[in-house]
Amino acid sequence: MGKEEKNVYTIKTEENLGEVKIADEVVAVIAGLAATEVDGVASTVGNATKELVNKLGRKSFSKGVKVDVLDGIVTVSLAMNMKFGYSIKEVTEKVQEKVKSAIENMTGLEVADVNIRVVGVDVPEEA
Repeated sequence: MGKEEKNVYTIKTEENLGEVKIADEVVAVIAGLAATEVDGVASTVGNATKELVNKLGRKSFSKGVKVDVLDGIVTVSLAMNMKFGYSIKEVTEKVQEKVKSAIENMTGLEVADVNIRVVGVDVPEEA
């Protein structure tokens, strides 16, 4: 079985020391991690909650996150579950800001859009 093709993007550097390439899955993991750091987010769809990360690994954070990069401009689409009792408007605005900031600071790529789809609410079980 051949290796799966992944999209890879070249990051421009000021010094001509060689190329730096980044896979789209890396950008997706950055987005997923940033989103789940916001209070009120239970998980991105398809990934584990923070408590299970050590068992499943960081790659699980890219589940439910789609990244498109065209000419160094990033569009992120992510689906997420929220925790019950939080404002969807406030939490999603914080997620958009955090995802945009994390990707731009870590990769140097420009983020044009962070589109969010809230697909569920985690309701705590009664004791």
